[in-house]
Amino acid sequence: MPRTESAPSAKTAQPEFEPVIGLEIHAQLATRSKLFCRCATDFGAQPNANTCPVCLGLPGVLPVTNRRAVELAIRMGLATHCTIRLDSQFARKNYFYPDLPKAYQISQYDRPLCERGWIEIALPGGPGKESVVKRVGITRIHIEEDAGKLVHEGADRNASYVDLNRAGVPLVEIVSEPELSSPEEARIYMETIHTLVTYLGVSNGDMEKGNLRADANISLRPVGATKLGTRAEIKNVNSFRFVQQAIQYEIARQSDELRAGHKIVQETRL
Repeated sequence: MPRTESAPSAKTAQPEFEPVIGLEIHAQLATRSKLFCRCATDFGAQPNANTCPVCLGLPGVLPVTNRRAVELAIRMGLATHCTIRLDSQFARKNYFYPDLPKAYQISQYDRPLCERGWIEIALPGGPGKESVVKRVGITRIHIEEDAGKLVHEGADRNASYVDLNRAGVPLVEIVSEPELSSPEEARIYMETIHTLVTYLGVSNGDMEKGNLRADANISLRPVGATKLGTRAEIKNVNSFRFVQQAIQYEIARQSDELRAGHKIVQETRL
C-alpha cells in the first residue's frame, strides 16, 4: 500500500530562530598611490617592490594623508545618504601580526568620516510578484589602511613570507546596521554596494584581486524576540556566492548549537 505522509507539525513548520546579519565591506579606493605615502597601489608587482619607509613603518617617518582617498570616501558617503563629519580623526588599532610592520593599523574609531546613512536593496517578491524594496541602514563609512600579505608557498613548507605591497593601501570600510534577515539578503546587499562603488569610481571592485571583500556578523535569536543573540564574525569573504554560502553554514551551525543547549561563543571564524 502507498505510504501516507503525515503533515508537518506546527513546531517543525515554523522556524525556531531568526538570523540577524550585518556586513562590514572593505573596498580598496581607486587611488594611484597609498593612503599615507606615494608608493603605487598596482596589483601584481614583485613582492615588496611597492614599499618605502612610511609603509614599512620605520622610525621617524611622517605620513601624509592622500587627498584623493578622502574625496572618494566622501563620495561614497554622499551616495549612501550619510552625514559627513568635518572633524573626523584617525586612530591606532593595535595588534601584532607579521603583515603589519608598525604593530598597529591606522583606521578610524569614534570619529569616522561618514555616519548614519542607508541604501535600498531590491529583494525578489516571489513567483509572479514584483520585487520588494528594503532599506538597510549604514552605521558608518571610514577610511583605513590595508595590511600586507603572508605568502605560504615555496619548497620550505614550514616558512611563511611577508609581502608588504598592500601595506598602506587605502580602503573604505562600509559597516551596515544588523538589519539583514537572510543569506540571500546579505548577498543582494553586497552586490548593491559593489554596483555603487564601481559606478561611482570609488573602487574598481575586482574581488579576485582583493579589492572588495566582506566580514559577515551573524547571530540568532528566538523568533519574535528583540534582544540580539551572541554573534560570530566570518572574515574576508571575497565573492557574492561565498558570502551567501558562509552565512547559510553559520546559521545552521548556530542552530545546531542552540538546539543542543549550548551557548554561542563570540568569536572570529575564517
